[in-house]
Amino acid sequence: MLVLLPPSEGKASSGRGAPLKLESLSLPGLTEARAAVLGELVELCAGDEDKAREVLGLSEGLRSEVGKNTELLTAGARPAGEIYTGVLYDALELSSLDTAAKKRAARQLLVFSGLWGAVGVADRIPSYRCSMGVKLPGLGALGAHWRTPMAAALPEAAGNGLVLDLRSSAYAAAWKPKGEVAGRTASVRVLHAPTRKVVSHFNKATKGRIVRSLLSAGIAPAGPAQLVEALRDLGYVVEVEPPKGAGKAWTLDVLVDEIH
Repeated sequence: MLVLLPPSEGKASSGRGAPLKLESLSLPGLTEARAAVLGELVELCAGDEDKAREVLGLSEGLRSEVGKNTELLTAGARPAGEIYTGVLYDALELSSLDTAAKKRAARQLLVFSGLWGAVGVADRIPSYRCSMGVKLPGLGALGAHWRTPMAAALPEAAGNGLVLDLRSSAYAAAWKPKGEVAGRTASVRVLHAPTRKVVSHFNKATKGRIVRSLLSAGIAPAGPAQLVEALRDLGYVVEVEPPKGAGKAWTLDVLVDEIH
């Protein structure tokens, strides 16, 4: 099973250990594309601060994030699972998983990123600010920048198993499963049952809990149909929209009554 996660806007501070080593990150086929984004981002943020803030879509209150990006090559690195914070990652609570579940997380979870493309939760990265919606002056829109290298790297990472897609729309645009891989991909939405609407905070928290439940139970469904069974066994209310033809992903709606 491969689980695709969005990153978080908020991030923990960089570590005090060794700095980033691009060649050590998961999905080595993305190294060249990562180096291109990293180089331009550092150069942009080391220049005109106001221009960098505009490009990155940062408010005046987030001006310090520009300075953070200038130190990406020298800042200490930490596991990505510690760098990403926010509602989904608070609910996932990787640090409190048992040893076996942590090993499963390191193998199965990929976090999508405007800067890195996608990284494993055990990959060591510095804290940064660069969303997938950014359009760098030289490389252009990052969503488009990542599509070609992702198209080569992600099917290999997916192997022959289930792809559980929990990404937001901005990050989903960087790689869309196709063909046979799409047929074993399940995209999950979390809906407030009485209204059938997505509530952002609740959506993220429930996705974090779903991943934690699967990792803790040691469940790795072979495909979307088996995922539905597993989630129902874990107590989730799931509605299913099977694929509308070959090469299409499944859509799963997880319904929750209480918003918390």
